Amino acid sequence: MLHHLSIGVKNPSHVAQVLAKIVQGQAFPFPVFPNSYIVIVGDEYGTAIEIQPLGLELIPGETEVISQTNSSPSGFSSTHAAMTVPSSQVEIEAIAENEGWLHRYCDRGPFDLIEVWVENHFMFEFIPPEMSSRYTDFMSIEKYLSFLNAGQPQPH
Repeated sequence: MLHHLSIGVKNPSHVAQVLAKIVQGQAFPFPVFPNSYIVIVGDEYGTAIEIQPLGLELIPGETEVISQTNSSPSGFSSTHAAMTVPSSQVEIEAIAENEGWLHRYCDRGPFDLIEVWVENHFMFEFIPPEMSSRYTDFMSIEKYLSFLNAGQPQPH
């Protein structure tokens, strides 16, 4: 069970407000790290997204995590998140369009989703209700093994 993830962005406060719209949750300051915010989805799992300034790096401290700042981060990473959200495809695309963020419908083969590139550098794969059953139907150990055994190209 994934309870939260954190992302680095140029404008944490604004991104928190926009993501709160998509997940239909609420954004709050996150005082653990400077200029950081947290979006709490409000579901039974405690799902949340932490939004930190781009360049904040978490590193191991003596007893727990501490942070440092990288003054020249690229902004791109292999880290991304797929998340089922209550917003429809139309709502997700309208919000992303309003922000000027790259967004597109993608058919990954066994499931489909909406790619939204937050600030055009961090990828979320949002799965609206009308697409969620394909994802949850596919993403089981048995179905994934069948998929691999059939020699299908792996989803990305």
